[in-house]
Amino acid sequence: MTQAASRLSLQDFLALPETRPASEYINGKIIQKPMPKGKHSRLQLQLCNTINAKAEPAQIAYAFPELRCSFGNRSVVPDIAVFKWSRIVFDEADEPANDFFICPDWVVEILSPDQRPNRVADNILYCIEHGCQLGWLTDPADRSVMVYVPGQLPIFYEGDSILPTLESLDFSLSAEDLFSLLKMNR
Repeated sequence: MTQAASRLSLQDFLALPETRPASEYINGKIIQKPMPKGKHSRLQLQLCNTINAKAEPAQIAYAFPELRCSFGNRSVVPDIAVFKWSRIVFDEADEPANDFFICPDWVVEILSPDQRPNRVADNILYCIEHGCQLGWLTDPADRSVMVYVPGQLPIFYEGDSILPTLESLDFSLSAEDLFSLLKMNR
């Protein structure tokens, strides 16, 4: 669902009630994300858990699922937004702030069957242009990942190719490992 929002500012958009699934504010338009399906949800949860198991105990970074990030003239809701620990805003109770007005350090998007890849890639590129260090566009349908880093052309990964992560994280994951997170014991 897309709505023209020519008279709606980013500030006005942020004052609107949240939608389910989330809506994003992009180029003056309100665009509702598709409802996640089984593979999308499983991969999102398992990847967040994998990142957080390595990064949270040492206070290196934290992976947030479906976190609204508003910066520049957009408000986006990446499937996974990873922030270095030092950039997370905490409140007086040592809990993360509700509102994030900064770009993630690493953004992961999981392509759903009914999403347009170029639109999703545009959000990743927007994040990279605003200071994001790493972007993954994952495609569960063909088990591939397109990786975006500042100042470089995107790089295609599949199979046993090791995916880049934030430099401060001490773990490696191949494209095959990533998509093996979809498996469930039955």
